[in-house]
Amino acid sequence: MAFLRNCWYIAGWADELIEGQLLARTFLNEQVVLFRDSKGALQALQDRCPHRFVPLHLGRLENDRIQCAYHGLSFDCSGACVHNPHGNGAIPKAARVRAYPMHERHGFAWIWMGQPEQADPALISDFSPMDPEMAYIGKSYLLVNANYALETDNILDLSHIEFLHGNSLGSAAVAQGIIEVAQDGDTVYSKRTTHDEQLTADLERLRGIPAGQRVDRWLDVRWNAPANMLLNSGYTASGQLRSEGRSVYVAHVFTPQTEATTHYWFGIAFPKALGEEGARLAQDNIEWLRQPFTTEDLPMLEAQQAVIGSQNFWDLKPVLLASDGGAVRARRLLEKMIKAEQEAMGDQPKIA
Repeated sequence: MAFLRNCWYIAGWADELIEGQLLARTFLNEQVVLFRDSKGALQALQDRCPHRFVPLHLGRLENDRIQCAYHGLSFDCSGACVHNPHGNGAIPKAARVRAYPMHERHGFAWIWMGQPEQADPALISDFSPMDPEMAYIGKSYLLVNANYALETDNILDLSHIEFLHGNSLGSAAVAQGIIEVAQDGDTVYSKRTTHDEQLTADLERLRGIPAGQRVDRWLDVRWNAPANMLLNSGYTASGQLRSEGRSVYVAHVFTPQTEATTHYWFGIAFPKALGEEGARLAQDNIEWLRQPFTTEDLPMLEAQQAVIGSQNFWDLKPVLLASDGGAVRARRLLEKMIKAEQEAMGDQPKIA
């Protein structure tokens, strides 16, 4: 699958970028160096000096300029070379690197990998429930050796938690839950509701549910391209209205590193109104969630990727089940968006 370019990807948690420090990451097969400038703004440059192709992140950040560690060329936040310490100091016209638009919102660092003039912050997905100004956020990260679209499938079809996470997140009621798939413009919703469910003891403890209480549970996932998902997971005593229950928001955001490797940032939010209890819950829940994500999801997705290899997903003729509706809808929409973008850019110059 090709990559969608003209969209906002997650580059990391915003607090990963610290003034004065360089952070190297690869997105969509492109090596990028990230940093926060002296005014607090996020910056991103191509991580390759045009002189001898040394990674710029090996250099030094000073006065919002990166000095290459090899021969001392310096580049400003626009990507232009602004200092050549050699000879008469003349700067070759080709001495520049690509700069990527960045934006900080809702606790995430966002990067635009396409045409910079199209980088409208209004297009950033709404992750306001994860805003650290409003909630305590438990944060984590994994690097997964699998294609990012497989990660999307995994979150949009949560029927798997009955089988893959039976001792942690799932129960015998999940696969028989009521499924609703909807689309609003370029947003896909995959919603699953269970009734009279007995949760695991860990989930009861972490979510404040009395031991043994039967519940109705909802798992509502919102997807926006390319792979940004927000899960509203909630519970209420069986037979009661949803409004009488409680829910938490969990972010699942994926940015392709390469065709077969993916950055995975996930987090869970608890309202600031809970005070110290909210901070404790955020930390306890994220530490607990990391275990099934790391020891169950990650090996399964990596095994899946190993079988698929470089083959096209649809060419393998996957057997589709009732639970696949949301994942299929998102895949088809993403493919449509990529095709439209490639056709629109067919006569345009490539990004420098």
